Amino acid sequence: MEERTVRLHKILLLLLKAIPMLLAVTALLNTLFSYFDIEAEYLSYIAAALVIVFLYIASYAFHFCSYHRMFLHYFVVNLGLNVWDYYWGIPISDKSLFMVYMIITGIFLFLILYYHQKEVKKARNA
Repeated sequence: MEERTVRLHKILLLLLKAIPMLLAVTALLNTLFSYFDIEAEYLSYIAAALVIVFLYIASYAFHFCSYHRMFLHYFVVNLGLNVWDYYWGIPISDKSLFMVYMIITGIFLFLILYYHQKEVKKARNA
């Protein structure tokens, strides 16, 4: 195995051990803060970020193709748009915002299909 892959596997194992504990801590803090009426929605974003980082590192460590990573990219773009809208607002109607989400979904579905076909063609030629 090349050195980069070994390093990624070590990071992946470290995250695999640490992330469940960190997720449990964020869940506990979220429960405590909620009980005392303290807004702490950022804890959910921290938990999501931990999972996203883990999934990206795992996808590179196990040499996933672009096709498989596109689903994760879609989730990150969707989450980013949700966060932006929640904190700063997107000054368009709900219907228009829904259309933006559908356009993004369509773009990613096209990219997923494109990369899938590219991988199938590559596998046939190998």
